[in-house]
Amino acid sequence: MSEFKEFSLLESIIDRVSLKGYKQPTPIQKECIPALINGHDLLGIAQTGTGKTAAFSLPIINNFGRNKIDIKAKNTRSLILTPTRELASQIMQNIDDYADGLGLKTKVVYGGVGRQEQVDSIALGLDILVATPGRLLDLIKTGDIDFNALEVFVLDEADTMLDMGFFKDVQRIISKLPKHRQTLLFSATMPAEIEILAQAILTNPIKVQITAETVTVDLINQSVYHLEKSNKVPLLFDILKESDCKKVLIFCKTKPGADIIVDALEEASITAASLHSGKTQAARESALQQFKDTNLRVLVATDVAARGIDVDNITLVINYNLPEDPRNYIHRIGRTARAGKSGMAISFAVENDITLLKSIEKSIGQVIPVITEQPFHKEFAEAPKKAKKKVTKRNRR
Repeated sequence: MSEFKEFSLLESIIDRVSLKGYKQPTPIQKECIPALINGHDLLGIAQTGTGKTAAFSLPIINNFGRNKIDIKAKNTRSLILTPTRELASQIMQNIDDYADGLGLKTKVVYGGVGRQEQVDSIALGLDILVATPGRLLDLIKTGDIDFNALEVFVLDEADTMLDMGFFKDVQRIISKLPKHRQTLLFSATMPAEIEILAQAILTNPIKVQITAETVTVDLINQSVYHLEKSNKVPLLFDILKESDCKKVLIFCKTKPGADIIVDALEEASITAASLHSGKTQAARESALQQFKDTNLRVLVATDVAARGIDVDNITLVINYNLPEDPRNYIHRIGRTARAGKSGMAISFAVENDITLLKSIEKSIGQVIPVITEQPFHKEFAEAPKKAKKKVTKRNRR
């Protein structure tokens, strides 16, 4: 299938997809959409940026749009459970865009904001509810939501739920759902706990796996800079000045570190904001929206805050600190090179990072070229294969 119109989606959905600029379905969409329209359970192994939100939301919207029913108070026909408020908001925004004009009742609920408005919306009955675990459990405990009419359950970013300590909450929520339902589970990785959960909640599922290497590595120009820790900020300035990338995502290890980087960038007249759990929900939403709208050139985020962030047209990812878990390297750089576009990923490494860097290279199956033609280069005792060609000017628009 080469185009969305071949999926037998409602015409209004196809129009909305086209308006968002999507013409060709991604690999995961090609596999998921027909299966989900036909009511199958599904196990999707794919990272953020593969198009999985549309892969699960378009069939739900299509099926509910074709089969509208009167929904009882406090009930919802579908539940999409996701780990972070930012991701929940993004999923809801996409669903509302795709479902425009169909008259479906939708709502997103998460903590950190007023509860009563959420309760009032649920009381009217919903077609689609997007939620984070904490707030949803609270609503369940107070009797403000009922799942008797639930038809579809989507567990998104299951491994992130595990990493963030939400796994028991997820299990409690699942225990409140009706056994007869369509269930979809998406995860970037499959640790043992997620394997066991999948076996428990999925019935004869179709399995779709989109490998991280297929999605990102081939399209991303990767490089690493060896340097002293004290030279990271000056090198960052040099890279940003040389590059004309309009959306740059920087990953930092700590919340104070992210704020320090933002302060330094702003002093250099580079528009930037930080995204981490120390920020208020309003500040996080504002920073993310400004970055999406290209009102901010640089977003500096911690791994936890950046989980599931789905922003189009990020052309450069910088690992100011290398991820402690090599698996997160692919998750990070996967924020660029989306929808078949190319992108850049630059990593900073100090001498103590060399073992971690080798672990990352082993996980992706390739050696990341070292950029030596830069003013802050430092020779390490054990260094990977070097590349003399500078890459910061590639991928110009």
